[in-house]
Amino acid sequence: MKYIQSNIKHLRGLKKFSQERFADELGWSRSMVGSYEEGRSEPPIDRLIELSSYFNIPIDILVKNDLRKATDTSFIEVGNKRVLFPITVNEANEDLIEIIPAKASAGYLQGYEDPEYIEQLQKIKLPFLPTGTHRAFPISGDSMLPVKDGSFVVAKFVDDINEVKNGRTYIVLTKDDGLVYKRVYIKDEETLTLSSDNKFYNPYDIKKASILELWEFTCCINTQEYDADELKLSSIATLFQELNVELKSIKGLKN
Repeated sequence: MKYIQSNIKHLRGLKKFSQERFADELGWSRSMVGSYEEGRSEPPIDRLIELSSYFNIPIDILVKNDLRKATDTSFIEVGNKRVLFPITVNEANEDLIEIIPAKASAGYLQGYEDPEYIEQLQKIKLPFLPTGTHRAFPISGDSMLPVKDGSFVVAKFVDDINEVKNGRTYIVLTKDDGLVYKRVYIKDEETLTLSSDNKFYNPYDIKKASILELWEFTCCINTQEYDADELKLSSIATLFQELNVELKSIKGLKN
C-alpha cells in the first residue's frame, strides 16, 4: 500500500479539511489521521472500508494508484462507485487531448485507467472542440471508409453508456476486442450492435456490460494525403455505391 499515505493526505486536501476536521468526519482521532499521512502506520481493512465509503472510491483505487495526479474531476461515476479517470490539463487548467500512439494502441487496454500511463502520452489542444474530455485514437484498416488507415479519430468520453445515440460512430473499448471504431446501434436494453461502414465487414453484437470505455466521434485527423482519384466526384460516387448509399442528382459540381 505504498500510495495510501499520500492518498489520504491528498483526498483530505481536496476537501480542504484540517486533520482534526477530517478525523471528525470519519469518527477517527486526529493522531490517527496524522499517523496514516506520515507513514508511521497503515490503516487496517476496516479503516480502508470507511475511507472507501466516505469518498465513494473503490479500495483498490485507494491503495494501487497515486491520486495526487488526479483532481476531483478525474473521477467518474460507475454504478454507485466513483472510479479513477485520469486526464491531463495544461497550466491554464484546460483539458488536453491525449494521443494514443498507433504502435502502442494495444497497450491502452492495460493502461486506460492508469494515471502514469495517461501522463506519458503526447498531447495536443484543439480550441474548436466542444466541452468534455477528448482523446485521439488511431484508426487501422478500411472498415470505416472514408476514414483512412492511419487517421486519428478525436472522440469525446461518454460517461453513461445508456446515452449512446443510435447510428452514431464511437470508439469502443472492450476487454475482448480492445479498441474498435464502429457505428453503434441499440439492439435492446443490454445489447449494442457494432457495424462497419464498409459492408465487406459483418456487424456483430456486444453486451453493454462488456464495455470498459465509450467515446463519441467528434472529428477526424487524416495523416495521409488523398490521391487525386479519391477526390474526383466519380470516385466518391463509386464509394457511396459500394456502401449501398443512394445518390440523388447533384448540381453545380465540377471535377
